[in-house]
Amino acid sequence: MTEPILETLQLDDIRMRFASQGSGPLVLFCHGWPESWYSWRHQMAAVAAAGYRAVAPDMRGYGGTDAPDNPAHYSLLHLVGDLVSLLKALGERQAVLVGHDWGAPVAWHAALLRPDLFRAVVGMSVPYAPPWRTDLLSALEKQGVHDFYIQYFQTPGVAEAEFERDVEASMRRIYYSGSGDAPAQVSFGMLAPGAGYLDHTIDPKVLPDWMGADDMAYYAGEFRRAGFRGGLNWYRCLRLNAELLSPWRGAPIQQPSMFIAGARDAVLRFPASQSQIDRYPTTLPGLRGCHILEGAGHWIQRERATQVNTLILEFLEGL
Repeated sequence: MTEPILETLQLDDIRMRFASQGSGPLVLFCHGWPESWYSWRHQMAAVAAAGYRAVAPDMRGYGGTDAPDNPAHYSLLHLVGDLVSLLKALGERQAVLVGHDWGAPVAWHAALLRPDLFRAVVGMSVPYAPPWRTDLLSALEKQGVHDFYIQYFQTPGVAEAEFERDVEASMRRIYYSGSGDAPAQVSFGMLAPGAGYLDHTIDPKVLPDWMGADDMAYYAGEFRRAGFRGGLNWYRCLRLNAELLSPWRGAPIQQPSMFIAGARDAVLRFPASQSQIDRYPTTLPGLRGCHILEGAGHWIQRERATQVNTLILEFLEGL
């Protein structure tokens, strides 16, 4: 199997870089924060070998894709629009979506908004929740919470300065501390007063097997070049997303779907996550599997690449 090919295309309002591998029905992979197309290389190889066309873009604000200055240009409508434009630029009529972390809400909402284009969807780590009237920031404020990491991300320049001070150390800390290899007491959801995001993380002495030195060098190089501003701007659209998606409040995704997460993923400990999963019979009536992998953390497609590949291929073969 040949290695992925990197290309760049002009979409409606941005230039997007993407990796492609194989030929056949299109499977479109959407990464999250702070990652890259490169996070999907194991899945791309497996899907391409099984007779599919695997495409993984650097999402808006990341890597070799344009990063608009205006935070309002990172709404879910912009991000879904990028996938629609990419699909058309590739000359494809339909795709199966696979998304992880922030890429999961993008994939979920692309399936919700354009069922004519996206015939099935796999979400990882972040459960599907239909659009609702209250955004996460407002919900936190109503509960008297002011030190959640997503709130820390809201002020432009603050988190960027922290992460860009030593990019490679930041990446090591974020990846390791969010993984199933980290000690159970590591939690970076709530920040101590005056603390930064990285103050609650661990810099590992030895990298886990799934996070090799070459991988770390690639990610660090991408974020040294592109910076963190683009990816953090996704978090700065949470209120805007709730407004823009109001016509779809409470709407289910009807297409075939699947959810995968690690049992040690901190996202599953968010207050609403379990109730969102419990509502899948209503919100994901086409659900064909909900898989929680023991021992794995947040970076599920990297930590458990073989298991995730098997689940994705079984899902694709059943469509």
